[in-house]
Amino acid sequence: MLEQADAAASLKGIGRIEGAARGRSGWYARYLWLFASWQLVLVPAVLLWHGRTGTLVSTLANAFVVMGLSLFATRQPVVPRGYGGRHLKVIGVWAVAYVPSLLLGYTIFLDSVAFAAVAALACALPAAAVAWRKGRAV
Repeated sequence: MLEQADAAASLKGIGRIEGAARGRSGWYARYLWLFASWQLVLVPAVLLWHGRTGTLVSTLANAFVVMGLSLFATRQPVVPRGYGGRHLKVIGVWAVAYVPSLLLGYTIFLDSVAFAAVAALACALPAAAVAWRKGRAV
């Protein structure tokens, strides 16, 4: 009988820890929303702002945002199991959208505002979809 009470107490403790981890893991949804929002600015800037100044400004701004998001992510107290793989998938799908957007934007749709807007949405969609799903799960 004592063993069952110990097991029940252990399960309660595990449930409490899991609940705290889930409650503190909402940062990842915020991270992804910020990343998705940044795509709505970055992609049109890269596709429509040509020349050395445009390249320099968008590269430096992107480096600043990526470093800020990375610093934000590393300072979080809880990283639930499986987030590394999920994040790699999000970034992989983003890259599959970003690279063709740049290639098409620089070759076929040069200076097309409509294409830049669609490309920005396509690049923001992977992060936004996972952020929306994670936000609903927490």
